[in-house]
Amino acid sequence: MTDSTHHWLPDRHLGVAATLAHADELIGQLGDLLFDYQTQANGVYGLCKVPAGLFSRTVVERVAPIPRKVPLLAADALVALRAALEHVLFAEVEFLDGAPLDKKAAKLVEMPASDTYEKFEEWKKKQLRDRPQSLRAGSELVRRIDGLQPFHRQRDPQLHPLARLVLHTNHSKHRTPAITAVRLAAMYRDDQIPRSLRDLPLLPEEPLRVGDVIAETPMGTKIPVTLFPTVGINRPGTDRWPVLMTELDEISRWVRTQAVPRLITGTEPPAPEIPTRYEIAVGHQDERRAMSTGSTTSAVDRHKQRLGAATVRIDLVEVIGQMGRSPSEQQIAAWLAQLTDEDVLGRMTRIKGNHAYDPSVLLRNAEVLEGLRDEALAFADADHPAAVE
Repeated sequence: MTDSTHHWLPDRHLGVAATLAHADELIGQLGDLLFDYQTQANGVYGLCKVPAGLFSRTVVERVAPIPRKVPLLAADALVALRAALEHVLFAEVEFLDGAPLDKKAAKLVEMPASDTYEKFEEWKKKQLRDRPQSLRAGSELVRRIDGLQPFHRQRDPQLHPLARLVLHTNHSKHRTPAITAVRLAAMYRDDQIPRSLRDLPLLPEEPLRVGDVIAETPMGTKIPVTLFPTVGINRPGTDRWPVLMTELDEISRWVRTQAVPRLITGTEPPAPEIPTRYEIAVGHQDERRAMSTGSTTSAVDRHKQRLGAATVRIDLVEVIGQMGRSPSEQQIAAWLAQLTDEDVLGRMTRIKGNHAYDPSVLLRNAEVLEGLRDEALAFADADHPAAVE
């Protein structure tokens, strides 16, 4: 039977679940802003053609400004995630030491982020005389902290989630808020559609700027391409611009499913996981019960689902609208609009990729599309005010 009350989480650490839920809510607010930004009527960017001798260059003519609140929410979410770690560590130190810490000892409670073994050894020796007993070399808690250190990632320890979390939060707290920018995640020619997005070559992680040349083709030649713009976040002190929501997802998932449980238990993370979010805007007589009814879907996953469904709705309106006996595009759009994102994506999964042009797959996909058209027709015929102008 599933442990729905999180018995592995001591009462002294119940507050961390709320902190993690708060971080997810902040990421959710950020996702809402990004959705509106990425689906705006005029698009995130604009392109123009510029003659260049025998060639025509596709040049970035404009880039829509990112709302100021986007980097501020990103920074707030990262600070909340770091606070979750620090709060757990402090509460565990006081519990293990058996008494509240004096001011001098309390100042020495910190979560290190050492990218080398030598730096971690230096941290263990730092002001040893005044450090709480539970944070001295050889203690069980230091062993738990050791296991979470970036230096255990043998390749690129600076990419460890803890290293990235500390890098971002130190910069946003002491220098400037997070820095975000539009960048192209990928692109492909429409006559060379890849089997999967994973097959696309990665583009350089750099901001998209007005004047950038996206493509160059012989004059008079038209080669349609599909671009995948996204919003990146700069890793302070580097020229890296990873996708903002991916960066937040990787760090928040690690803090919630790995760092916090391991700091508390010293073992493999027990089940069930701390929920990504539960209701924290009201008080609860039974906090554990409230947690057990929380969400297991992260704000980042919801954002991806919402963006994916928005794209599918646009594609299905076009595809179904070209079929015989189909309702109007407005009616198809109205039918799709009243479906949930999960329902829209579920219908899209019925259409299978067919790079080998297998006749049986072509036939099956045609049958699926006919079924979707019939659903749209039934909706339009049911006298729905939203479907008929």
